Amino acid sequence: MTVEREREREREREREREREREREREREREREKERERKREREREREREREREKEREREKE
Repeated sequence: MTVEREREREREREREREREREREREREREREKERERKREREREREREREREKEREREKE
């Protein structure tokens, strides 16, 4: 194997590692978005509970 071919193989391995890191960052961004959606749903449920309590107080 020539030195040039060996260097090319190493560059290809490095590109593959970089692609894998990018895929991992993308997966992490997706997980973070999902966590944010969950937090938002929870906040919305909490607001709804508060509104319900308020309606109950108004009835009295």
